[in-house]
Amino acid sequence: MFDFVRNNKRILQGVLLLLIIPSFVLVGVESYQNRGDSNNGVASVDGRSITQQEWDDAQRRQIDQARQQMGPQFDQKMFETPEAKREVLENLVAERAVNAEIARSHLTVSDQALITAIQGTGFKKPDGSFDMDAYKAALAAQGMTPEMFDARMRRDMAIQQLAGSIQSTAFAPRSVASRISDINDQEREVQELLFPIANYLPQVKVTDDMVKAFYDKNATLFQIPEQVKAEYVVLDAAAVEKQVSVTDAEVVAFYNANQKRFVTPEQRTASHILITKAQGAKPAEEAAAKAKAEAVLAEVRKNPADFAEIARKQSQDQGSAAQGGDLGTVERGGFVKPVEDAIYALKDGEVSGIVASEFGFHIIKVTSVKPSVQKPLEAAKAEITDELKKSKLSKKYSELAESLNDIVFEQSDSLKPAADKLGLQIQTVDGLGRKANPALGAAPYNNDKFLTALFSNESIKNKRNTEAVEVAPATLIAGRVVEFKPATKRPLAEVEAQIRQRVTQEEALRLARQAGEAKLAAAKASGDASGFGDVKILSRTKEPTVNTAGALAVFKADATKLPAYVGVDVPGVGYGVYRIGKVSQPAQLDTTRRTQEAQQIGGLVGQAELYNFVEAIKVKNKAKINAASAKPAEQAD
Repeated sequence: MFDFVRNNKRILQGVLLLLIIPSFVLVGVESYQNRGDSNNGVASVDGRSITQQEWDDAQRRQIDQARQQMGPQFDQKMFETPEAKREVLENLVAERAVNAEIARSHLTVSDQALITAIQGTGFKKPDGSFDMDAYKAALAAQGMTPEMFDARMRRDMAIQQLAGSIQSTAFAPRSVASRISDINDQEREVQELLFPIANYLPQVKVTDDMVKAFYDKNATLFQIPEQVKAEYVVLDAAAVEKQVSVTDAEVVAFYNANQKRFVTPEQRTASHILITKAQGAKPAEEAAAKAKAEAVLAEVRKNPADFAEIARKQSQDQGSAAQGGDLGTVERGGFVKPVEDAIYALKDGEVSGIVASEFGFHIIKVTSVKPSVQKPLEAAKAEITDELKKSKLSKKYSELAESLNDIVFEQSDSLKPAADKLGLQIQTVDGLGRKANPALGAAPYNNDKFLTALFSNESIKNKRNTEAVEVAPATLIAGRVVEFKPATKRPLAEVEAQIRQRVTQEEALRLARQAGEAKLAAAKASGDASGFGDVKILSRTKEPTVNTAGALAVFKADATKLPAYVGVDVPGVGYGVYRIGKVSQPAQLDTTRRTQEAQQIGGLVGQAELYNFVEAIKVKNKAKINAASAKPAEQAD
């Protein structure tokens, strides 16, 4: 919890900005946000405008990328706020300014560096070489050509070089890094004195007036949010399935048109004996190999039942000889042409003559033949029915979805026309709020998009149907408000006991704080340690030995003059007073961690340098965002 570097990077960055980079001014921020009246786009950099279309395209790219990365957690509303859209424009401005600086500085990336980077993108063939076809196909799927990707890679690599050169020059003085690590390692000897709420509860007398005052002052705590009772219809796979059927005639027609799909091809197993010949063998060597093969063939013909044993002794195919020449199940295209043709020309149990191939001379035996089998219609019926049904379901869903959208819009005062025409059931749900309720789980109406539509002015005021909202893949829901219940305040009598208990706790805490503050003032005046507990050592690098609120207060306290005292509310306990008696460094420093901290500090300084460099080149390139035209498109007047 008190690991200063790992868990408090923002605090560390703030310390750095205060200690070592006070001269890092956010140069030119106002100058590039010039409130000019340019009509040349939403922004301009180096005399070139950024158009509304370019801004919109950048927003869409950001949303698409986030959708791919976040999956089910993606929420497009996060990217539709004015702040989010403005940030996209700011990034476009920064990008243009950096590109202008790269061009002005003539920063380039060599062809060899580009090739190396592209070859490292992971498109590999089984032999380890670069798969150009897969690379081009992947780019095409993204709407890019290799030339377009080359240009983007060159730009990105140039930006990386520029950023790296700036960040690599940044450093934090060793004395500053050491000082920050000292603060992180610092140990404080602390004594604690608690004033528990429980000790003051008997002194508290809560009156009716106090209860009423709390009720009036904290109205929002007792508010019942607005709710609706709604009717709805759901179009999903189950609803569509009821309207789809497959006839026997359709099954027969599909079977007759696709009989080849239901054929189990012939299966053969075979064995062979191979007498090898070297590539480029001389005629005499080839003749000797063939003569040996003929001798082996004669032995096989003499004792055909001993084929496997002869193969073990005579075959020079290291892969199959030990298995008696067994080649397993033979598939078309799995062997060189002469061998494959011979296997498919033989009958079950038949032995070939000498078959020559590039590897040598083969003697082949077919050990089994399973003829092809046509699956009968009855055996294929279930598979065909399922496939036809899936195809019909997809088509039917599209038809019904379009009809649902049209009907709920055109006949917007009732869901009955849609339900009657599409065969859907009108259901009712009560107590829906503006936001999804985790207790309702994955119910189709418990969806933020649908609830937003249901709570629209048109739906609530005019009782119009909502549009058909997709709340899950292939699941549409349309609804209509039956009854709207505005936000109300729970009656005082209903919450009186709850308020009385809370006011009692608050009053007891006030008394505890009052007593604690009195003790705090007295201790500061005298330096007295009476009443405080045992000495405990606190460090930011270790779990605290006092409550968290107290530990945080102790480390915020000014300890330049000791003893120092600090008081703080302790949630759930009462009030705590802490006496800091000593501040020191540990006897043994963690040098490994300090080295890591120094590196992280240097990285933060590098980030600050880079940020200010970008701000500076915005000014250099006369970057300007036009306030009048830089309003998100859907918000424009």
